[in-house]
Amino acid sequence: MNNFNFLSHDQEIFRELPFLRQGIAQIAIIVQHLDETVAVFWNMFGIGPWHFYTYGVPLVKMMTYYGEPSEYKMRVALANWGESRIELIEPLEGKSIYTDFIAKHGYGFHHIGILVEDMHSAIYHAEKAGLRIIQEGSGFGLDGDGHYAYLETEHLLGITIELIERPKRRAPPEKVFPPDNSTS
Repeated sequence: MNNFNFLSHDQEIFRELPFLRQGIAQIAIIVQHLDETVAVFWNMFGIGPWHFYTYGVPLVKMMTYYGEPSEYKMRVALANWGESRIELIEPLEGKSIYTDFIAKHGYGFHHIGILVEDMHSAIYHAEKAGLRIIQEGSGFGLDGDGHYAYLETEHLLGITIELIERPKRRAPPEKVFPPDNSTS
């Protein structure tokens, strides 16, 4: 028997959020050593290239943790895997849902990401359905767009759901692995 609390009310919550049916766009894993983990994914599965970013000030303009302004920082590596994206996250500093997860579970599978067209509308409907935003950040696109918001769903699903409104233009990555040696 599983430990998930699937009551009829909880199932109703998800029916009220049709954007959840658009499919999982991202799978995210919290890791201790980002560079080493990226190399393992590349060598074992051929997943890559990986694009590295440091999320936090100054890249992310607005950040919250449980509804309060916050500053946390993490390194992420992103790679496409078929139609989905893999995100590896190495927390660097500050209180975040990533450090909470490590304290409770250790490193591992943390969340799934769902793409949304209009973050403000998605947050409104999620909150109306009774789901709380536990962490968010915005303004990381070159034009000040881009927004992510994590819903408190671990008690329902065993994992967290992240809503993602991707920026139209992303800043260049800090590095790419494996490096493109075709121009050397």
